[in-house]
Amino acid sequence: MYNFIQKFHSGWAYLVLLLLVVTVINSLIGLISKKEFTAKDRKIALFGLVFTHIQLVVGLILYFVSPLGKASLGQMSDATLRLTSLEHPLINIIAIILITIGWSKHKKSTTNKSKFKTISIFYGLGLLLILARIPWHLWFNKM
Repeated sequence: MYNFIQKFHSGWAYLVLLLLVVTVINSLIGLISKKEFTAKDRKIALFGLVFTHIQLVVGLILYFVSPLGKASLGQMSDATLRLTSLEHPLINIIAIILITIGWSKHKKSTTNKSKFKTISIFYGLGLLLILARIPWHLWFNKM
């Protein structure tokens, strides 16, 4: 079960990253070109939100069933263990909170510009945080 959850979490991450990149680029294009915020734009942002939340749930399940997570909690001097057991989960939770705040704030915005700007900023910050704390060495070692 652990191996399946780990592979699902890693594979789903590609979809999450792709959707976040698409969402941020779409909102920047909408902001720069002064487009109207349409249902298509809302759906793109919503898919980004939903996929990140699914990734969070799978990641939390993985964290609690992982033998690495339990064993590494007392070994914070090891950078690799600290990344996978503390930094990656904590920073990604903060990133998902920012994305969720962006979704909530965009719904309260009244202008197209503010909707695109809110999504660009919050989803963009979330994406940057996620990219900063992905354990890249683990991804590239599996290839």
